Amino acid sequence: MEIKYLHTMVRVLDLEKSIAFYELLGLKETRRIDNEGGRFTLLFMAPDGQEDCPVELTYNWDGDDALPADGRHFGHLAYGVGNIYDMCQQLKDAGVTINRPPRDGRMAFVRSPDNVSVELLQIGESLAPAEPWASMENTGHW
Repeated sequence: MEIKYLHTMVRVLDLEKSIAFYELLGLKETRRIDNEGGRFTLLFMAPDGQEDCPVELTYNWDGDDALPADGRHFGHLAYGVGNIYDMCQQLKDAGVTINRPPRDGRMAFVRSPDNVSVELLQIGESLAPAEPWASMENTGHW
């Protein structure tokens, strides 16, 4: 049996805020479908060179009662990053809460504007523990 990864879909309440969040992670818009009849937008975003591994942002123009309040209708998105400390600092500087700081130089969790859990993993070996991350407590749920 052949199988191929296509995408991960998440519902979003504010398309522009969600686009801005995923752009902070380094994703770019690869495809957009605006469906007038169905009154929704499907926006695909992926890192450069990985267009075959997108996240699909589904935005319903008239609101979305199907979006759970806690955003936990699936586990999380995961992205490998070149320097976890730099990525977390960039996100923090943009006002994103670091829910699970990279104390171990390896893993962190943040949430999108729609409460989707995003795991960030250091590519390769873990970085040496460094402040302020090493002593930072968890914030909220991840």
